[in-house]
Amino acid sequence: MSRPAQTGSSGRPAARLAGVPRLAADSLARAREVAQSVPDPELPMVTLDDLGILRDVTAEGDRVIVSLTPTYSGCPAIAEIRADVTRRLAAAGFADVEVRTVLSPPWTTDFISAAGRRKLAEAGIAPPRSVPNAVDGPVPLTLFTPGPPVACPVCGSADTQRSAAFSGTACKDLYRCRACAEPFEHVKEI
Repeated sequence: MSRPAQTGSSGRPAARLAGVPRLAADSLARAREVAQSVPDPELPMVTLDDLGILRDVTAEGDRVIVSLTPTYSGCPAIAEIRADVTRRLAAAGFADVEVRTVLSPPWTTDFISAAGRRKLAEAGIAPPRSVPNAVDGPVPLTLFTPGPPVACPVCGSADTQRSAAFSGTACKDLYRCRACAEPFEHVKEI
């Protein structure tokens, strides 16, 4: 599955408001750069863009609209993410910011970019495996499905053992490498 296309929250480019000047293209590009660089509060080695939860940055008049999709609908970090995006855009000179939550299509770990997967591994967190055969409609959330072994991000060995179903967040579990004895976190596939 590929990452979603960059469109307005309705699936169409944002409409120009009558009589209201539109944010200049270079300003919108700068707003997008700021939003793309915001780190995830639970996985600070990756940005919202790396994680694939930043869906779009558009404008309605002078208002910057940022569309985000949480990793799951009950994600407790979404309030902090919304506040951080707003704070960073305000610091960059964008006074009027709205952060919208977009739930469709639902986020999957396949939205994590190659750079995001590399950053997770470099931080000692095993990136998720690809999710097979995504379907339209409701997505069942299974926080653990046995599958191929999770490779150790330290030594690369597949001789690993899951030691806990949850880590610092519900979207990660804990493993230990039998080859190098290092413990590590793994981002669960969704």
